[in-house]
Amino acid sequence: MTRPQSRTEYPTDDKTAVRLGAKLDQALLAYAAAATSAGVAILALTCPADARIIYTRANEQIFPNKLFPLDLNHDTTKDFTFADSHGSTSFGGAWGVLTIFPNRSTNEIWGYQTARGFFRQASALAAGAKVGPKGKFAPGEMIMLRTSVSGGDHKGASTSSRCIGLWKNATNRYLGLKFIIDGKPHYGWARLNVSCSNSNVEVLGKLTGYAYETVPNKPIITGKTRDDTKARGQVEQEDFSPSPSAPTLGRLAQGASGLSTGQKGREPVLPLSGNK
Repeated sequence: MTRPQSRTEYPTDDKTAVRLGAKLDQALLAYAAAATSAGVAILALTCPADARIIYTRANEQIFPNKLFPLDLNHDTTKDFTFADSHGSTSFGGAWGVLTIFPNRSTNEIWGYQTARGFFRQASALAAGAKVGPKGKFAPGEMIMLRTSVSGGDHKGASTSSRCIGLWKNATNRYLGLKFIIDGKPHYGWARLNVSCSNSNVEVLGKLTGYAYETVPNKPIITGKTRDDTKARGQVEQEDFSPSPSAPTLGRLAQGASGLSTGQKGREPVLPLSGNK
């Protein structure tokens, strides 16, 4: 008579998968789902955000008696324009002036109006200034720098020259700019070097870079060329790591053999509430 096979004996060629207990099977499925959700959460948090600074490096000379348009967001629409004017008087004098004006009535420049109200001056901001909703913006054209020389009279009196403005001998100074994209305000900056030429009575300007923030109403820092995304979306590893006594995702993938590794003599402990 053939002796019944013991429950503890299995044929060596039996390749049938071993079924775990219903309770443990259900717990493993729930744990795998939770671990997968955690992984998806990590990926979502570490994806680059839409918010960012768009910076453009430049090395553009602004020439006298020519207009220089500035398209901050590269949408082929001029946002602001530099005007470097130069001329002479009938009395032998000469003058030069550099101004900036918005190309749309809704665009504005950081500056102020002089006490007498004759003209507006564009501020020459230092690096690190916050350009945003609380900035001192105003519409219309603004003067950056002007120079002039008076001609001698008929007796040959000597001439006098002067260079006046907030951008006098400015190096790496910034314009604070506000402009509209799709009906919403955005903020940006333009970096320039500006000086007076005494020999030609001209204002010399050079644009060295400009940037804007893609998020509406979000301030931008002058001189900042990119967002600091290092801290954004960063998640502490222990927030989603399994319990030290719990099986890892690798062991879950191995099935019963993976669960037995490091779990000698006891059932694996799963970090699920209500599991006994």
